[in-house]
Amino acid sequence: MNALAATNRNFKLASRLLGLDSKLEKSLLIPFREIKVECTIPKDDGTLASFVGFRVQHDNARGPMKGGIRYHPEVDPDEVNALAQLMTWKTAVAKIPYGGAKGGIGCDPSKLSISELERLTRVFTQKIHDLIGIQTDVPAPDMGTGPQTMAWILDEYSKFHGYSPAVVTGKPIDLGGSLGRDAATGRGVMFGTEALLNEHGKTISGQRFVIQGFGNVGSWAAKLISEKGGKIVAVSDITGAIKNKDGIDIPALLKHTKENRGVKGFDGADPIDPNSILVEDCDILVPAALGGVINRENANEIKAKFIIEAANHPTDPDADEILSKKGVVILPDIYANSGGVTVSYFEWVQNIQGFMWEEEKVNNELKTYMTNSFKDLKAMCKTHSCDLRMGAFTLGVNRVAQATVLRGWGA
Repeated sequence: MNALAATNRNFKLASRLLGLDSKLEKSLLIPFREIKVECTIPKDDGTLASFVGFRVQHDNARGPMKGGIRYHPEVDPDEVNALAQLMTWKTAVAKIPYGGAKGGIGCDPSKLSISELERLTRVFTQKIHDLIGIQTDVPAPDMGTGPQTMAWILDEYSKFHGYSPAVVTGKPIDLGGSLGRDAATGRGVMFGTEALLNEHGKTISGQRFVIQGFGNVGSWAAKLISEKGGKIVAVSDITGAIKNKDGIDIPALLKHTKENRGVKGFDGADPIDPNSILVEDCDILVPAALGGVINRENANEIKAKFIIEAANHPTDPDADEILSKKGVVILPDIYANSGGVTVSYFEWVQNIQGFMWEEEKVNNELKTYMTNSFKDLKAMCKTHSCDLRMGAFTLGVNRVAQATVLRGWGA
């Protein structure tokens, strides 16, 4: 089942639990707007190259739409639609005043020079500048993009609308980016894990973790979890996988990955088959890489008691069913990885106020939001006698449905 089918399925199950009427259900599913633009740029060698840029704006009942811009050669329209929809529910679960969006450009950033990427970003911004905005749609970085991409969008947008730092988030600090944004998703994963374990009478300290994916989210989660006394026993990334049953020295591994661009060759752990990472013996499994990695083929082999979904859609519905029967508790992605968008919201707020916060305030506010969201999520689980995934979906869908009806948009 692809990401869109799985997201639609979860939405429909939540809608039934909430008793939404079919007209409202249909209006909540249909995207507000889908944009597709041609972006033609001169390459460094003087030839012209054309790329397709796109933006799916899913829902704006609760506020401006929010979501990443990715640069990737294979852009699947279904996946983009699913991710835009997920952002609608994720921002509602986090109780921040946004709706969902997603977009990007079909290109391979590794094959373009910095100046070509800049030209491409500026042309894309020229094509969509009147469809995004501080109170309309606020983009952020995603796969293949980063703070520099956001800086180019901000500059190009500002040529049309005046200096507008709040039009994008995930910016460099010197252009109004927020302190704590880099670590935000990983820190949110840690706060979410704390909240879940607390519910089960446990703490992070002494628990054995396996982390699949050691990019921004996985590496920050590993660092912060190990600082809380958690034992990281295995880690993987695109270069390979490593294991040390006594716990990996995370500061040493971070130094190694910075110097060697991956976990491969780290001498403080033994190399293992990357395909076995998800089924290694541990208490808590953190998939922090790609979607669909936990499926019916490997779900029966998983030994973890808890799964924290740091990636988007890492567990497919078949695996969900198998794991649920085994008694594995899954903390769903639309809550577990919402730390990033929550701190993006803080960045937007700081830009609008023209008043920047200290990093300690950012982290404290994030903890408050993650803790409160977990309480709201658990209350929905109790009301509807459902698991955490359905608790999160019913919470998010209910908030968007309420806003839609209150604004008089209920079909």
